[in-house]
Amino acid sequence: MTSIISFIVGQTQLSTQSVKNTIELLNEDCTVPFIARYRKERTGNLDEVQIGEIVKFKEQYETLEKRKLTILKALGEQGVLTPNLEQRVKNAEDLMALEDLYLPYKKSRKTKADNAKALGLEPLAKIIMAQNTNDLEPIANIYVKGGVNTIDDALEGARNIISEWVNERSDIRNYIRNQLERYAMLSTKVIKTKADEEQAQKFKDYFDWSESLTRMPSHRLLAVLRAEKEGFVRVKIEIDNERAIEHIENRIIRSKNGCSDQIQIAIKDAYKRLILPSLSNEALQIAKERADASAIMVFAKNLKQLLLGAPLGEKRVMGIDPGYRTGCKIVCLDAQGQLKYNETIYPHPPKNDTAGAMKKISSLADAYKIEAIAIGNGTASRETEALIRRIRFKNEIEVFVVSEAGASIYSASKIAREEFPNYDVTVRGSVSIGRRLQDPLAELVKIDAKSIGVGQYQHDVDQTKLKKELDTVVESCVNAVGVNINTASKSLLSYVSGIGVKLAENIVAYRDEQGKFTSREDIKKVPRLGGKAFEQGAAFLRIKDARNPLDDSAVHPESYAIVVKMAKDLRKNIRELIGNTKELQSINLETYCTDTIGLPTLKDIIKELEKPGLDIREKAKVFTFNQNIKTINDLREGQLLPGIVNNITNFGCFVDIGIKESGLIHVSNLSDGFVKDVNEHVSLHQQVIVKVLDVDIPRKRIQLKLYK
Repeated sequence: MTSIISFIVGQTQLSTQSVKNTIELLNEDCTVPFIARYRKERTGNLDEVQIGEIVKFKEQYETLEKRKLTILKALGEQGVLTPNLEQRVKNAEDLMALEDLYLPYKKSRKTKADNAKALGLEPLAKIIMAQNTNDLEPIANIYVKGGVNTIDDALEGARNIISEWVNERSDIRNYIRNQLERYAMLSTKVIKTKADEEQAQKFKDYFDWSESLTRMPSHRLLAVLRAEKEGFVRVKIEIDNERAIEHIENRIIRSKNGCSDQIQIAIKDAYKRLILPSLSNEALQIAKERADASAIMVFAKNLKQLLLGAPLGEKRVMGIDPGYRTGCKIVCLDAQGQLKYNETIYPHPPKNDTAGAMKKISSLADAYKIEAIAIGNGTASRETEALIRRIRFKNEIEVFVVSEAGASIYSASKIAREEFPNYDVTVRGSVSIGRRLQDPLAELVKIDAKSIGVGQYQHDVDQTKLKKELDTVVESCVNAVGVNINTASKSLLSYVSGIGVKLAENIVAYRDEQGKFTSREDIKKVPRLGGKAFEQGAAFLRIKDARNPLDDSAVHPESYAIVVKMAKDLRKNIRELIGNTKELQSINLETYCTDTIGLPTLKDIIKELEKPGLDIREKAKVFTFNQNIKTINDLREGQLLPGIVNNITNFGCFVDIGIKESGLIHVSNLSDGFVKDVNEHVSLHQQVIVKVLDVDIPRKRIQLKLYK
């Protein structure tokens, strides 16, 4: 335990006690949202990000220790594990150093050196490395026997052994690593036979490219590697080879004779055949991992903003999936998102039944008391929005254009089939669009995050790391907002702290059989939901109109007694205390501190009691695009247009200005000053005003500048 704590403290600079207690909580199967929210006294008030760092380095340490055990076992089986080697393996501080130690004993296939050793040439290699002999031919001649036919064959075999020794020296490998880290250049060469292919044109900028590997932005490296993967370019990593070889020679050669000539040849062979290919691949992999981490971080930030997007709330909504030939699919949803009616209208070409469509929408809006309309932002979206705005509704109805990214993925999914077994994919897609307006978080958790369409190069990064990070983001968002246990889907419940997929299914099954939960105590009746799951999840599960008002708050059941005591001391009941800011602020919290509950938790309780169950998200706002801009051909340099940020990358952000093509605000056009982080200037779904800088109609590219 001491070693892992020291390792994590060294990596994070957090206090030893905070790290120790957090590791203990993690080992007790506590979740990050639970620890961050309800165990502040034990962690020293660490937030989710800091706890997440502890989790990351805990996993790194455990991976390193597991690999050490595997290597020690392998070395023991080979009979080469000396006390010194064992200690060096145990003391290795990272995987790279560990693998260098194991390299001389790690043989997956026969090497040139192995073949030479089998021919008995290792003594000759040792003689050469001793560098005491000027005339090697008579000595080499002794080894001309068996499979060695000539003196040259003997010397070549000895050099192969020396090359392997050079390659296995950790000091030399670390020097070349350092050179690659500081000076490596990545260069590309286009494969001429594919240069004119249509798919190759998007990589045209990288056909003959050269750039410092260390300073290469993540998005550019991922683009280059995709171009290589698709067969349009060849990628090469280069450093100053002469300088590198000279350095190795200076470390090994200490005489000028026949031996040094042979060693010099062996060093060049070792560098070009073994060291550089291996370590340049390693350097590229490290750069790729950095690029992956950067891209995953961008994706995670975007996803968080998207999931915490402004909900309209429990309003009756009409969802419309617009289209031309196949028509516009309409659904009417109640305030809880339940499907009440569906139909298809054909207001656009080729049928052009505009009058009939307007009449139908108006009558449905009246019949189902629709309060808002959600229109998908795909094909025919602008035309459908214009149509809706021409209708004179009896009651005021707000009109929203909603991103439909991933709606088609949901509509064909198992989750959608379970929810709507008697409806086809077009109806399910329209329902998803309508529900996204009501509550983006509750609907988007049903879709694989990679299908939502935010981020950069999500298909090129490490998919395991991407999924893990995105799952963490979803879990964080769900628990930050809280979940209504009586209306939440299985997908939403599965992300609640301590619940998971199986318990989420059990909760829904219990709800279907027994009816609504009326208290948090009822949650304990769910099959297989034990004390630990209740402890981890209860405070994130909300029960509307519960007998105990605390059941619709973020106050943990373990703290109910303290709230009861506060109310009793103030001679009020709990309902009178909730929302009573004056009384709550008058409480002397120190008098309620216990061995396990301190001021951080008590302050959280007071904050929650002031506004119980407060949704941390903003409310949805109506937005209108410029109605005169319908296609890219309508754009002119200098125009000021309203738009919505629909994707954020490291090199800028993309803005929906109401046409098929999104415009790019390059990072240099986000501000007049230096921009370190795009997210400091814009957020996903933010409503902005942009200035058109350039329109490239043939390439369908729009350059924008952030105006305000």
